Amino acid sequence: MSAATDLVSSTSSFVSASPDAPGGVGTSGVGAPDAGARSNDTSHDADALLSVRDLKVHFRVPLGGYPWSPKGTLRAVDGVSFDVKRGETVGLVGESGCGKSTLARALIGLAPITAGTVQWRGEPIASGARRDARKIRREMQMIFQDPLASLDPRMTIEQVVAEPLVTHRPGIGREEVRRRVLTMLERVGLNVHHLLRYPHEFSGGQCQRVGIARALIGEPHLVICDEPVSALDVSIQAQIVNLLRDLQRELSLSYLFVAHDLAVVKAISQRVLVMYLGRVMEFGTRRDVYGAPQHPYTRALLAAAPTPEPARERARRPLLLASEMPSPLDPPSGCAFRTRCPEAIDACAREVPQPEVRGGSAARVACIRAGAAGAQR
Repeated sequence: MSAATDLVSSTSSFVSASPDAPGGVGTSGVGAPDAGARSNDTSHDADALLSVRDLKVHFRVPLGGYPWSPKGTLRAVDGVSFDVKRGETVGLVGESGCGKSTLARALIGLAPITAGTVQWRGEPIASGARRDARKIRREMQMIFQDPLASLDPRMTIEQVVAEPLVTHRPGIGREEVRRRVLTMLERVGLNVHHLLRYPHEFSGGQCQRVGIARALIGEPHLVICDEPVSALDVSIQAQIVNLLRDLQRELSLSYLFVAHDLAVVKAISQRVLVMYLGRVMEFGTRRDVYGAPQHPYTRALLAAAPTPEPARERARRPLLLASEMPSPLDPPSGCAFRTRCPEAIDACAREVPQPEVRGGSAARVACIRAGAAGAQR
């Protein structure tokens, strides 16, 4: 279970709400209603804001660690399909190295797409097209994991926040730009006194607020949050998550929320996608994934999450996984999780399970044993 525990923060400040009750963060709460999960198919949902089908991101890398070594294919993302609907938050979780950040970067054009199709607001996006990239970066923005590293140290906060607006809407006058920058800074909890300061003068939480303001200044429809709270203190994490929820309600935003902290994802997401070795293991509503997980990997992750109740924590039986995550350069045959799965059978080595609705759950599960008696908790 050592690798699985890396996925879970040791903090208990986030409320561990039941799947039937709204989640919460800190004292104000950030409950999120559940939304239905689609069955597995290859067609795009015309009503979805972002629709991804069979997306693959592969890299050719030296196998021996030297530039002249023979090259192999690293399958960072290997056939991922999902939708993000208008106004909803889709949480993306998985261990370090599962491909979740690479997937997020590929969607916004920071990593090359090897294969698959992506539709934005019902229109296909051509990989590598400059016109499409400019449009996407205007309507889809990203909040990065390290708030200080994502800000240019030579620019004032006013310049940092104004940059997307000046780039994508060059016709706006200087006074109007300044007014919009100040309005956005006030929305994220900063003020006019911060305009002429530099990033090194701010705390991590304040830098992340600046990053959020920069992402939202151009009025995007979708914001990709790449572990936006993992580098922050526990008390600041709750503030940032609550801020994101408030801004989502005010501005009708959609989020793709990448995180390794299951409590944070539960608090903010309506649907949750679980990744392992570049593949989707389970995708469903928060209620399904947290309340009745069907995939053994999802159950292992939830079992590794600490509970704030000591008596309950002592009474829990740990779900041990065999070995560590295999290398994406040499993934196992069949099911990617079979080498660590306590419920694997011989057929798991022969068949590559696709995320499908199986058993009595509405979630899409990539496990041939999902719903079987032996696969129940």
